[in-house]
Amino acid sequence: MRKLASLLLACGALWAQDAPPAAAGPVAQAAPPVLENTGKPMLVPFRCTEEDIRAAGRTGSDQDPCPVYLELSAVESTGIRVFAAGNIHSASATLYTILLGTENNGQTWREVHERVRGAGLDHLQFADVETGWTSGLSFAPLPQDPFLLKTTDGGKSWLSHAIFNEPRFGAIQQFFFEDKKSGSLVIDHGSGTGGDRYELFETNDGGETWNIRETNVKPIRIRRAPVTPNPDWRVRADGPTRSFHLERRQGQKWTSLAAFSVNLGACKPPE
Repeated sequence: MRKLASLLLACGALWAQDAPPAAAGPVAQAAPPVLENTGKPMLVPFRCTEEDIRAAGRTGSDQDPCPVYLELSAVESTGIRVFAAGNIHSASATLYTILLGTENNGQTWREVHERVRGAGLDHLQFADVETGWTSGLSFAPLPQDPFLLKTTDGGKSWLSHAIFNEPRFGAIQQFFFEDKKSGSLVIDHGSGTGGDRYELFETNDGGETWNIRETNVKPIRIRRAPVTPNPDWRVRADGPTRSFHLERRQGQKWTSLAAFSVNLGACKPPE
């Protein structure tokens, strides 16, 4: 998805942004801004820090701008609310997670969890209208420390739960919950691990703790998981508008609920 998003953009755009207070780890937002859906792609606000510029591997000067992009990778609906998960990244580095939500059928949106520096979110699933999860991992220097964000109040608040008790390389390739307690996930440790690349874990407490059930050099698939998490929703990258569309199926047609601009501008040092 990131390569696709990058191909949608013309490089070299520069946007001066205000510098937020320096932060390590999650960047708290006391009052997340509300995004109004007017039918055009919405622009997620982004303020660049010097650490973001260093992570992007650029100087952020007028001669060497650091374009910043939004990537949405998953959408899920509880029937009451709709959520979209992804990341904010440069051409060479993942900068932050992003988790968006709406309670009024897409008319307004806000970020429902603070951004986590150096990490991204991927899959989304709700077991019922109250209990849901989205998977994530850190990207510095390599994919590592996979985690789940979990909600038990319909997406109003989310708590982070690490899969491992110690730092480990690997990403959540797939996860699936049969109900709000029983779930499985597959970790991909990547090539060159020197052992079994894939591990299957199971939980009986909603993702609070995980027990290993299988390891294999070949990919493992959760047998009970559907091929498509939610066939009635999808994220579509739209080239002409340089945006990600959140779409739902209505009969044989797909209709757009909301769209978000891929191009978030570019970083440069505070003036």
